[in-house]
Amino acid sequence: MTINVGGTYFLGVGSICRIAVAAAVLSAPLLAGGCTSTGNANSSAPTALAGPKDTGSYPNLNIRPQVAAKQLSKEETAARLGELKAEQQEQLAKGGGAKPAPNTAALNTLARTHGDDTLKQIEGKCDPALDPNCN
Repeated sequence: MTINVGGTYFLGVGSICRIAVAAAVLSAPLLAGGCTSTGNANSSAPTALAGPKDTGSYPNLNIRPQVAAKQLSKEETAARLGELKAEQQEQLAKGGGAKPAPNTAALNTLARTHGDDTLKQIEGKCDPALDPNCN
């Protein structure tokens, strides 16, 4: 379809791209406006847990960061391992040790016959409420 100017008014790839860009540019402030708020919804949150803050300067990587907890010395590590070993020995003395190996022959026999036995039990039982032919 043409008009007196001689231009074609069918939508081509270029026209669609220009329309999409224009729509994105015009709708971006509207979309961003929906994500902002003027009130402080979570005023009870502590500021230490609020997340990263822009301090306006780069971190100095030459300064060692503070450690979260004091590291254990070799003596403290050995003492705590000794305590754990003593508690382990107490548990073993109470009977909390390894269980005896199961009877594998009995388990193998059970595995071979369990399915057939269970099927016989299921087929032998019937519910008169569900099956009118049940005896």
